[in-house]
Amino acid sequence: MEYQIIKADMKQDEDKKYLGHVTFTLTGHSSKYEITLFSKRGKEWDYSLNFAEESGNEEELLKVDEQLEEDDDLFDALVDAARESMEQ
Repeated sequence: MEYQIIKADMKQDEDKKYLGHVTFTLTGHSSKYEITLFSKRGKEWDYSLNFAEESGNEEELLKVDEQLEEDDDLFDALVDAARESMEQ
C-alpha cells in the first residue's frame, strides 16, 4: 500500500522511554491518520491509531489498523520516520 508521511517526531524521556507521532496518508483514503508510538526500550512498539484532523470513515480507519498489524514494512517505515526525526 502506498503511503506518504506528512510529519514525524519522537522524543525519549528521562526514563529512556520513546514516544513518537507520525502523520501520514494512504493512497485511496480520504483521511489523514496519526499513529502514536510508544516503546520502553525502542525494540517492541505499542501504538494507537487516530484520525489526524477531523473524524473520517471508521471503516477505513479499521482497515488501516488491520494493515498496520499485517504489513511489517509499513509499520517499520512509520517507526523509522519517527526515529529519524530524533536525529535531526
